[in-house]
Amino acid sequence: MDLGECPKIHDLALRADFELASKTKDYFYDIDATEHLEAFIADCDKRTAAAKQRLAETQEELSAEVTEKANAVHELAEQIGQKLARAEALGEEGMVEESVKLMGEIDELRKKKAVAEQEYRNSMPASSYQQQKLRVCEVCSAYLGIHDNDRRLADHFGGKLHLGFITIREKLSELKKTVEKRREERGASERERGGGRRHYVGGRELDRRARRHRESARDRERAKDGDGKERERDRERDRAKERDRGDRAERGDRAERAERGDRADRADRADRADRADRADRADRADRADREHERERDRRRSRSRSRSKRESSRERSRATERERDRDSRRSKSHRRSSSRERRRD
Repeated sequence: MDLGECPKIHDLALRADFELASKTKDYFYDIDATEHLEAFIADCDKRTAAAKQRLAETQEELSAEVTEKANAVHELAEQIGQKLARAEALGEEGMVEESVKLMGEIDELRKKKAVAEQEYRNSMPASSYQQQKLRVCEVCSAYLGIHDNDRRLADHFGGKLHLGFITIREKLSELKKTVEKRREERGASERERGGGRRHYVGGRELDRRARRHRESARDRERAKDGDGKERERDRERDRAKERDRGDRAERGDRAERAERGDRADRADRADRADRADRADRADRADRADREHERERDRRRSRSRSRSKRESSRERSRATERERDRDSRRSKSHRRSSSRERRRD
């Protein structure tokens, strides 16, 4: 969103003077700030509603069940993007433990998102699934796609535009709590100063008066000079400045879009490399487990073979000992029988 150049004067010295003067007199500028922010947010909400209407007219209409599943994927993706942006911010601030804890939560959300995406994929034809289903961000009215990766979502939720709208909405909510009371105070102050007549001039009116004063001063100078060429040169310079500003803004937008696309590509490549590395590690682990299992089976087989051989040897020895005992008994019996016969 381009609001153009701010018409106000930004000077730290003037700010210090205002803070000093505010200690003795209330200028009620918070009311002007509330009105300005309300108009700004109303315009953003209007653009959000228009974008939703445009999507409803252009995108293929889905059934209630499919829409619910698509919304579930969107919500999980938004949570992942917000937490990823927060984790990166915490990491940059040096809060490593909190960042690691958030990354653990992100992993859990990714698992839930994978399940939700599978349910969404199974609920509609493959040709329709490949089409990008867009959604409008409720905070800044930007478009979000259901197939956007985590890096793209983190760039959105951690970007200046989205965070700026969050700050504006929070500030407006804070100002709305006291704006009615402040308006009553301003009316009472005006009645006390002017007996019911209004002498208060708001910030917007001051801006308009300042612009008119500057324009009239320039007109007087030009009329004093009586030089139409000077006015034409001024207009040409103004137009050149406007074109230069527009060109710079356009170049900045193109560079930002290119940088976002490059970041998304790098993130995709990193994700693919990470998935390939995880798959390779999993394959190596599976091969190692299978090799370990085969070695364990071989050891068990050798152990069983040794046990069988030992048992066979033991049985053979027992059989041999039994034969020896039987042979000795037979010999002893024959000797005793022979003695008996000789005695007889």
